[in-house]
Amino acid sequence: MPAAPVLLVVAHGSRDPRHAATVHALVREAGALRPGVRVETAFLNFTVPSVPAVLERLAADGERDVVVLPLLLTRAFHAKADVPAVLRQAPPALRIRQAAVLGPSPLLIAAVERRLYEAGLTPADKGSTGVVLASAGSTDPEANAVIAETARELRRAGWCAVRPAFASASLPRTEDAVRALRSEGVRRVAVAPYVIAPGRLPDRIAAGATGADVLADVLGPAPELARLLLRRYDTARPARPLAAVG
Repeated sequence: MPAAPVLLVVAHGSRDPRHAATVHALVREAGALRPGVRVETAFLNFTVPSVPAVLERLAADGERDVVVLPLLLTRAFHAKADVPAVLRQAPPALRIRQAAVLGPSPLLIAAVERRLYEAGLTPADKGSTGVVLASAGSTDPEANAVIAETARELRRAGWCAVRPAFASASLPRTEDAVRALRSEGVRRVAVAPYVIAPGRLPDRIAAGATGADVLADVLGPAPELARLLLRRYDTARPARPLAAVG
């Protein structure tokens, strides 16, 4: 039986060491769920190993099939441009498939709720709690539309009100969304960072949450995210290769 394709998780990267530590923890969680699959991690910026370095190592090891999974919640510039550009420089012996980004997915809604409950809320609090779904933000309208739809999905899960917010590139900011919920008479306000790992923008979200009653943690190595990584991997495996040479 042919070996399973390698799963290469590609994260954005950050100068903040917490970012890489969290990404590695999530990838280990996914790897533990699928012990027969070789799982690797690479970063687009700031952090090593780089994507080209990992691809070169895989080719040197004799690997042939690789599923590259962008560790991104929306299909914005990094997924549309940065990842395909770096993959076009891959060693020709590798057959590479690019998986879809993580969002949208019901598993992400479940991960957000997990973090809210870990921050002290309970399912019984949903009817009296408004949530600010705070993402990094993007200049890409498609990405921001996905965040808005995710906020609506979270609202349909039973929270009394949900507003999207953005740490950069778009409005409103976290603190503005918190104030808006307060002005609507929402009794309790929680901020749910819709980001995977700590860093500069998640810190900006936390700073804007000072007027909220609850601040949840980043999604991090939530079990739902680990399962979602494998779901995207499985879906990409039979896809037509992005590059199939050699």
